[in-house]
Amino acid sequence: MDVTTASDECDAVLSEVERAVVADREFLETVLVGFLADGHVLLEDVPGTGKTLTARSVATALGLEFSRIQFTPDLLPADVLGTHVFNEKSREFEFQPGPVFANVLLADEINRAPPKTQSALLEAMEEAQVTADGETRQLPDPFVVVATQNAVERDRAYELPVAELDRFMKKLQLGYPDREREVEVLDRAVGDHPIDDIEAVASVEDLRRARAATAGVTVERPLKEYVTELARYTRDRAALGV
Repeated sequence: MDVTTASDECDAVLSEVERAVVADREFLETVLVGFLADGHVLLEDVPGTGKTLTARSVATALGLEFSRIQFTPDLLPADVLGTHVFNEKSREFEFQPGPVFANVLLADEINRAPPKTQSALLEAMEEAQVTADGETRQLPDPFVVVATQNAVERDRAYELPVAELDRFMKKLQLGYPDREREVEVLDRAVGDHPIDDIEAVASVEDLRRARAATAGVTVERPLKEYVTELARYTRDRAALGV
């Protein structure tokens, strides 16, 4: 797949997502960039802005296996990664994979879980593998975490540690839609759920090929130097800290 074909595939995915999600195309493009660049996405906003719907719609349009975890204060690392359970028939312990074993993991309200549970995702997000009960297992390829957190309600919530924030390539805010778009949301709310209209217009293999195509794009040295200067600038400014 060349870059032009990859771009066409992305346009098809975005058009399909827009059947369910009422949002700026630029916002959806940025989310999709996270998938193309083998990164993870953090959506931080007020309730009711379509964070969860966006994650589900992109995963469905890309034809990826989707899994969701509702993070709560009593969630344990084993609830995320999986654990060994005793099989009565074989009389042996067998590993029962957790919801992290999917192409797209929606970590809903990730800041509601305690730090120990949040940390269970660190290895998965960095190395696409998990270690449970002393055994390391590879996660599906591709593997993308889309996490959400409430931007206003801080009670009974935990701040994400810097190490975890560093795992996210994108941190985005959608914001409330304008008046016309809110009316459009109401129009779409009649009948079936919007996600029911989304169909897979790509596949796991399509995403892999699109990633390879984008990774092959030449980036000239002046642009690399410019990006480096931007990164260095943020390190010396307290107002731009994580």
